[in-house]
Amino acid sequence: MSTERNGRKTLTTVQGLPKKFDQKKILKVIKKKFACNGTIVNDTEMGEVIQLQGDQRKDVQEFLTDKKEGLELDAKTIKVHGF
Repeated sequence: MSTERNGRKTLTTVQGLPKKFDQKKILKVIKKKFACNGTIVNDTEMGEVIQLQGDQRKDVQEFLTDKKEGLELDAKTIKVHGF
């Protein structure tokens, strides 16, 4: 998970999610939950990458590790860049 800046705009990328998850459904939930826009981009190296508008690193990290409403991923497997 990382952010890119272009002027004042920030873009958060989520990549390398396990194949068992449907990227489109994850994107739909994240967009609604965090009130941001996003898209799925095909990257030659990483495959499908979720791009979100704004700095959503903390929110997405909590969503990925949340056991009730999230994906229940292990926090050790998530790398957050820029902190």
